[in-house]
Amino acid sequence: MATIIIPIPTIIISLVILFLSTNCQCFAKVHHPPTLEQEHHFHTVEVSSLLPATDEEGCNPSPKGIKKGNSLEVRHKHGPCSTLESDKESRTIHVEILENDEKRVDSIRERVKPKSVEVDSVTDHKKAPKKDRVKQKAVGLPAKSGSTIGSGNFIVTIGLGTPKKDLSLIFDTGSDFTWTQCEPCKRSCYKQKDPVFNPSESSTYSNITCTSTLCSEVRSATSAKPGCAGSTCVYGIQYGDSSFSVGFLAKDTLTLGSSYDTIPNFYFGCGENNQGLFGGSAGLIGLGRNQLSVMSQCATKYGQVFSYCLPSKASSTGHLTFGKGGTSSKSITYTPLLSGSAGASFYFIDLQGMSVGGQKLSIQPTVFTQGGVLIDSGTVITRLPPDAYTALQTAFNKAMSKYPKAPALSILDTCFDLSKYTTVTVPKIGLQFGGKAEIVLPAAGIFYVKDLSQVCLAFAGNGDASDVGILGNVQQLTFDIVYDVAGSKLGFGPGGCV
Repeated sequence: MATIIIPIPTIIISLVILFLSTNCQCFAKVHHPPTLEQEHHFHTVEVSSLLPATDEEGCNPSPKGIKKGNSLEVRHKHGPCSTLESDKESRTIHVEILENDEKRVDSIRERVKPKSVEVDSVTDHKKAPKKDRVKQKAVGLPAKSGSTIGSGNFIVTIGLGTPKKDLSLIFDTGSDFTWTQCEPCKRSCYKQKDPVFNPSESSTYSNITCTSTLCSEVRSATSAKPGCAGSTCVYGIQYGDSSFSVGFLAKDTLTLGSSYDTIPNFYFGCGENNQGLFGGSAGLIGLGRNQLSVMSQCATKYGQVFSYCLPSKASSTGHLTFGKGGTSSKSITYTPLLSGSAGASFYFIDLQGMSVGGQKLSIQPTVFTQGGVLIDSGTVITRLPPDAYTALQTAFNKAMSKYPKAPALSILDTCFDLSKYTTVTVPKIGLQFGGKAEIVLPAAGIFYVKDLSQVCLAFAGNGDASDVGILGNVQQLTFDIVYDVAGSKLGFGPGGCV
């Protein structure tokens, strides 16, 4: 019989292989490097980084800073960077945030696809509930109008009047009308951080008459028929959460940015009767597409272009920039802005598909077109058509199957308990748009976190396939979002702020 001689090195290698095959579990979590697929299609996330910012962290402005003189610093309304002192004292209650977000979405749906019965006047007592008629004096406030301010919003500081007075306003692409609280607050004013604007102290202030063509524009900007007090145009805007502002349509000089760009004869609402969930802000700046919006009124100066970046945490800052060149992203990909008669003030976009962990989801293209999809800075949680959400939820749950599930949080039904982990592997979520634009969400754009025992996928499904889809602000975090209305396109650039 022939003798088989095995070299010693080969025996050693075989023994090592045998040993590793039976004992490698002891080393896998420590030494096993991420696969190529995980590196490209998954986030490795420090669990502690998912927690909301606290006041103890302090405010750390984005190192990318604001872009130029016509740029405003964006701060989250809650948290250490907020300029609203009264708001810092309030607790952010997540269930309330999500419930208010749902009210906002309901009101957006109503504006996009209004019901056949609409309340136009306070004289229509059969249609107007008693609780709303008091607030509808002088201006025909509908029972449902405008959009809910909600709790997950961002603020900027502008100057108004001559000499200018600084005012912190919520900025909102889902609203058209800009207003601020004004002295003498004949009915009521809620508590705000800045001194209330006093028109008598501005040399450039004036009211708009009832006969002005701009008075007739109030209805399309506020969803409420304007009234008349003497010869002065009276506006009223009521939101889905019963917040409201009533006052005079006026004009004054608007000042923007560190270069003090001025827009004379800027039309806005001077509110003398205001109540609601405005969190200490002085009012709201509307960035919709109506003639009375800031975007339209500044069109001559800035060419119907503006951009913003929303910070990933309340302990950082972003920017709102008017005009071109307001981004720090090296590459901007564009998708067409869609037009249509329904919801003409909103910015509709062409969402076509989604992916999870690098795998494209099986979603029919008509799923997104049936109700349409719009982008909104004031909605917190992205809303998807039912079929699209089901596909996303199924794929995401499969990719996260090794992590324990957690109870639902209000409208969010895909939640995980990550309290026993220091790092987690999360599948990247991609969104594909018309024009071959695609974005891959950072980890901050995937989750809404109550605490580490309840970390939820920040998407929700619509109740009906015909309901409008909404790209919310969680999914917009850290991107430069460019609204080129003149060019009928919307741009996305990664890494615009942190």
